[in-house]
Amino acid sequence: MGKQGMSKSVLWITRTAIFTALLVVAQVGTAPLGNTFVTGTAVNLLLIITVMICGMASGVTIAVISPVMAKLLGIGPFWALIPFIIIGNITLVVLWHLIANKSFGNKKIFSYVIAAIVAAVAKFAVLYLGIVKIAVPLILQLPEKQATMISGMFSISQLVTALLGGVAAIIIVPPIKAAISKNE
Repeated sequence: MGKQGMSKSVLWITRTAIFTALLVVAQVGTAPLGNTFVTGTAVNLLLIITVMICGMASGVTIAVISPVMAKLLGIGPFWALIPFIIIGNITLVVLWHLIANKSFGNKKIFSYVIAAIVAAVAKFAVLYLGIVKIAVPLILQLPEKQATMISGMFSISQLVTALLGGVAAIIIVPPIKAAISKNE
């Protein structure tokens, strides 16, 4: 591997590690609030910023690490739900990458708005179908009260937090990208 290839690898590892650390801090820092809207929005925002600043590989890496770290830190749900959350996170990241990097009209904001809406709806659909319709009734087989609570956590609140994370990203990503390109 040449010097430039090594530099790109080191940069990728460094950026991915920084966003992993930020994600862990966001999860641990917001968990005591007991508000899934705050934690979910922060996590979705970091997933989006990662993919938009660092690229697809970092975004997918963070999408996979996020729910695993949450579980290991004692703030995540059942292990059986982690694969569904990973798929939901990857859906969000991939759609943001594909849509927000396209041009719809002459203003980049339109591609960001479309990405925010499409990715949030898709992540919600993946989580709702995977967890509420498959995992909770067929895999976990929980008592009704607990099943209702878990299903509620992966229903409309997931759409809201993905949309809020997207809106925050629309505000935050452009200045970050501008600052990075100015310094490169």
